[in-house]
Amino acid sequence: MARTRHGDPDWYRDAVVYSLDVKTFNDADRDGWGDFQGLTERLGYLDTLGVDCLWLRPFFPSPLEDNGYDVADYYGVDSRVGTLGDFVDFVEAAHSRGIRVLCDMVFNHTSDQHRWFQRAREDAGSKYHDYYLWTSHLESAHKRGNIFPEYEDGVWSYDDRAGKHYFHQFYGFQPDLNVSNPAVQQEIRNVLEFWLDLGVDGFRVDAAHPMMMPKGHNATTLDEGIGFFRRMRSWVEEAKSDAILIAEADEEPEHLDRYFGEGEGEGFDLMFNFVLNAHLTYAVGVKDTWPLYRSFEVLPDVSDVGQWANFLRNHDEWNLLKLPWDAFSHAREFFGDDDGDSWIFGRGHRLRLADLYIGDHDRIACAHSLMFALPGTPVVLSGDEIGMGADLDLPERESVRTPMQWSNNEHGGFSTASEADLYHPVIDEGQYGYQEVNVADQRPDPDSLLNRISRLIDARTLCTELSTGEFSIVDVEPKEVWVHRIDQGRTALLTAHNLAAEPRTVTVDFDAPADATTRVVGGGDFTIEDGRVTFEMDATDYVWLRGDTRGERVPLGSP
Repeated sequence: MARTRHGDPDWYRDAVVYSLDVKTFNDADRDGWGDFQGLTERLGYLDTLGVDCLWLRPFFPSPLEDNGYDVADYYGVDSRVGTLGDFVDFVEAAHSRGIRVLCDMVFNHTSDQHRWFQRAREDAGSKYHDYYLWTSHLESAHKRGNIFPEYEDGVWSYDDRAGKHYFHQFYGFQPDLNVSNPAVQQEIRNVLEFWLDLGVDGFRVDAAHPMMMPKGHNATTLDEGIGFFRRMRSWVEEAKSDAILIAEADEEPEHLDRYFGEGEGEGFDLMFNFVLNAHLTYAVGVKDTWPLYRSFEVLPDVSDVGQWANFLRNHDEWNLLKLPWDAFSHAREFFGDDDGDSWIFGRGHRLRLADLYIGDHDRIACAHSLMFALPGTPVVLSGDEIGMGADLDLPERESVRTPMQWSNNEHGGFSTASEADLYHPVIDEGQYGYQEVNVADQRPDPDSLLNRISRLIDARTLCTELSTGEFSIVDVEPKEVWVHRIDQGRTALLTAHNLAAEPRTVTVDFDAPADATTRVVGGGDFTIEDGRVTFEMDATDYVWLRGDTRGERVPLGSP
């Protein structure tokens, strides 16, 4: 498998990112919580899987009222998952395998237990008071809906110590930072430089869109707008030339390109593609390609300024708001659980990919193949590579954050602690229980979901034209089959995916001869003859072909 070179600022273009939560990945000290020592022990698994980069969700000291996104100290490691020394050891071990490390950074808000907020509420004359946003006149203050409308009435909560209301777009225990304050911006720079000094390779910036939204009594916005993120990128690059920034910004499609720097390519390097996520995952589930066509109609072209980070599921709810209204309403019912417990925040399902596809590993593999075959940087959610399911008995988004299932040993091999001490219970019953779904059982089976996704990761790493080539959709009938092509120089990558539950056959033009065409991955059959290729694919089958239009074989891994 290929590995990116340190010192290369474009390494992310050909990377495969794996998202995990240290708390639920592997427990080395047997206290029921995953930790950095446990994560370090599992680097061999991640290396074998083929990922190039790990995105770690928040591991900082926190009351954990929002899974760590309520940060109480930006400069520490929660003692339940390790120490700063453990973190540094982990980063060095990951780098020794050629695996980069990204940290999740939450700068839109802090925990109300953060020392900045504690000082702010105690002393209105301190500099920390202006780190947050307050009002003594609620009736005339800016108001709008909260991001969690099922749990919060609005964006203002009263603090009895300060004797004022403070502004929060998320939960009431997460007061918004006043990011327009130069002192707060300097704090953000200091935090970024601290973690870069410890070896990290970049950051996912949580809630980038809310950081840009009007805040406080007078609906204040960042004076420089997206320019603040451009400055963040300059700080990061100055400290480490090949470090990157990824934006979590779920905004309307016509505004998304601005996060890359107002068309100048000086903002975020990568941005999560929520539009494609909603449409692609929906398309594979309903066995129809029209959502894929629509996603490429509404997405802006960012090829000159940045790159999308594509994903099928993340650690939050599956947000459906980017679908047209009819599809949104259909998806709510079509994918929901029988009791209606999966629907949350009026916008999505708190289900894993396996739940959405009724445990069909063939369909899960097909969806991953399609994601990997599209332009952009693919992001895999920990556990999706083996088909883990959700636990709807857990509150809110915690349903998709259960511990990794390593084996059919007690607690899925995640921990030997007692059940009462586990951070979250491991799924232990039904078709997604650890006895049925785990790494150990799938590893030796060449046809397992785990090994199929590992082969797809290798294919994505080998086909370098996916990040820089010219993408084009190949229109075909029937509607359940999707074919697209990527050209770079003499190389043509042609991929076909059958979303149907029955076999399908399609024929398309292809200007690479048979003896100069290689199957990269996938089990679909194909025949090349007279400048055309015919795909004969079983249900949920796929195949990638890579050919040289000049009639010479192109070595895999070469453009």
